[in-house]
Amino acid sequence: QVQLVESGGGLVQAGGSLRLSCAPSGGRISRNTMGWYREAPGKQRELVASISSDGTTNYADSVEGRFTISRDNAKNTVYLQMNSLKFEDTAVYYCKSRFFTVERWGQGTLVTVSS
Repeated sequence: QVQLVESGGGLVQAGGSLRLSCAPSGGRISRNTMGWYREAPGKQRELVASISSDGTTNYADSVEGRFTISRDNAKNTVYLQMNSLKFEDTAVYYCKSRFFTVERWGQGTLVTVSS
């Protein structure tokens, strides 16, 4: 079973930065639409950012201008650069891949922003 593996989460002060990475345990993701989602305590999982196979990106209003999603097909990895982090960005961040109707999720990585 191919899995997505996220890394890069941790504890950071408000105003700081983190970069999350997501790579599959097998297979290629260059033709997949990739997304980063987050789930904060007591809240529903929400889309943070997505990037299609042609590089088109989409962001939630709450992170527009602060977060950047990118992909390196040579490294078979998707990134989420998070700058100017706020307390309300605290959540478990999940990576998702989609190829037609096939979707896969990672196990999540915790991002904690201290105020």
